[in-house]
Order: sequence, then C-alpha cells, then structure tokens
Amino acid sequence: MSSQLFSPLQIKSITLKNRITISPMCQYSAQDGFANDWHLVHLGSRATGGAGLIIQEATAVSPEGRISPGDLGLWKDEQIEKMQQINQFIISQKSVPGIQLAHAGRKASAAAPWEGGRKLDDSQGGWNTVAPSAVAYHDNEKTPIALDKTGIEKVISDFKSSTKRAVQAGFQVLEIHAAHGYLLHQFLSPLSNFRTDTYGGSFENRIRLTLEVVDAVQSEWPENLPLFVRISATDWAEGGWNAEESVQLSKILKEKGVDLIDVSSGGLVSHQQIPLGPNYQVPFAESIKRETGIGTGAVGLITEATQAEEIIASGKADLVLFARESLRNPNLGLKFAEELQADIQWPKQYERAKIK
Repeated sequence: MSSQLFSPLQIKSITLKNRITISPMCQYSAQDGFANDWHLVHLGSRATGGAGLIIQEATAVSPEGRISPGDLGLWKDEQIEKMQQINQFIISQKSVPGIQLAHAGRKASAAAPWEGGRKLDDSQGGWNTVAPSAVAYHDNEKTPIALDKTGIEKVISDFKSSTKRAVQAGFQVLEIHAAHGYLLHQFLSPLSNFRTDTYGGSFENRIRLTLEVVDAVQSEWPENLPLFVRISATDWAEGGWNAEESVQLSKILKEKGVDLIDVSSGGLVSHQQIPLGPNYQVPFAESIKRETGIGTGAVGLITEATQAEEIIASGKADLVLFARESLRNPNLGLKFAEELQADIQWPKQYERAKIK
C-alpha cells in the first residue's frame, strides 16, 4: 500500500525521505547557548525514529534574543562544534537536519516552564528585552525597549551572522521564526507594533523587517538549500494579524525565493481566543498553498497517522510537523509507517523489532 505521508519530497537539492517533520521545540537545556548531549540524544533519537526532517529548536541569534537562559544560540563560533556533531548523526540516519533561527523580542528573558515560565528580573539572570514598541506582553511586566534604527540593524546583522554559522554547522534546511509572538511577529501585528516610522503602520511597513531578515539570511544561505519561514496565520484577536495578510505575505515570500511556509497561529497577545481541536490550523496551510502555490507545512494537534496521511494525500500541505506527539513517541516515523503499511528502512540496530 503506498502512503503519501511516506512519499519523498524534493526541495531544491534536498530530498526528504518522507513528509514527517519534527517541529522545533525548546528544550531549555542549554548553557550560554551551547548544545550538549541532551540535544544530541533528543534530536538524534527522532532521526533513528524515522522522521524525514528534524528542525532544531528556536535558536537565538543573540543572547538577548533567547526566550530563556536555557535556549540554544548561534551567536558565536564556539557554539558550532556540538551542532556539527548532532547534524552528522542525523544525516547518518538518512534524515535531514534543520534549524530555526529566532529572536524572542519582548517574550525573551523568561524562566523555563518547569520553573514557572515567568519573566526573569536582573537578580534572577534576566535581561532587558526589545520590541517594535515599548509595550509589554503582560501589563505587569517590565516594558521592553523600542528598537531604534541601530537596534533593528543589529537584529538583521545577527540573523545574517547566525546563518553563516548554521551553514558551517552542516544544517540543510533553515527556518526563520516569524511566529508565536516573537520579534518578527511583533513587527507584523498591529497589536504589538505602534511605530510611526517605515517599520510600522501599513502592511508594507509592518512586513519590512521580516523581508529584510529574509534578504540577510539569503545572502549567507546557499541558494540550493531549502529556506522556510514560520508564521502565525492569525493572532486569534480582533484587530490583529490575520489570515488574509498571511496569504499576502506568503505570496511575497514566494517571489523572494522562500520554499515553504510553516503555518502555525497565535502567541502574540495574552487575550487570544484559540478554538483548539484536531487540525485546527490546517485550513490556514491549505489556503496559503492554494492561493499562492508555495509549499506549506501543517502543524497543531496532529496526532494520528491517518490524520497526517489525509493532510498530505488531499494536498492541504506538503509536510506535517509534529511537536508534542513526537515528545510522547520519538519513533513516530517507524510507528506511523507500520500503521499505514508503508515499507520503510529501519535502523539496522532496530530491524529485529520490525513487524514483517
């Protein structure tokens, strides 16, 4: 029986062996941005578990761009070496290593979830955050610093430098994080961007920083390797970034040479109202793909093999990204292949467990 979920996908020079992608998921386990054996085992086990593409967690382009002190970073050359080791292992398992580059903006300087996730002050190892406008995510939080032109130029330069390091580290897919209420999303949305200069107000102005970051990344990222952008298709809040603007932005990104839009939603404001349910974000990926022709990735409460198969088989998206389900089961690819009766290659070390 042929499964569409387990059909290969070629994007530029890279061929993914299947459409199962491990979503970037923060592990809050780095020190000073450095990867360690936790990341090797976490990411490596998803490679032995059969996923076609494994995207490393939101990796900060600067220390102040981290969500938490435990986030991975790629702001200095010394951080490259361990990531090289991890990527070499992922490639040895016939999976593709990807990285998501990010800047958290006003949502930076937070504790790990198991430490409460609250904003950290200076005495707790926190730092000053930056944003398009001096407006905090929560009213009771310290106000972020509104970026001036020099600050914006630093952000663009940091994405460029981190991209150069990502190439040296051996990543084969790069994703720019412009979703979930982090810095680029903060510029996109009128609910967090109150600027009156060329970076605020109109749609063209609000997307400007994202486009400039794409340009900076493309100046270092090889043309033959896939480039993704993750967006939140809607803020789920009145007056916010919406699905129509997401289609508009995706058209422009396609024209600029971006290969795939990883379509999530929400995360910008605390008063969002999200109608959670299986496949609740898939229609956004479907409409962007249909209206722009760009590749899309579907995410969010996708937990079953048949559910993922239907998304790919019906052409709603090109990839399915798994987060929590892959935390529950690192061997997602092997399990789903068995359920869909797809004959795939297992790691030799695991073959004796394969059901014939």
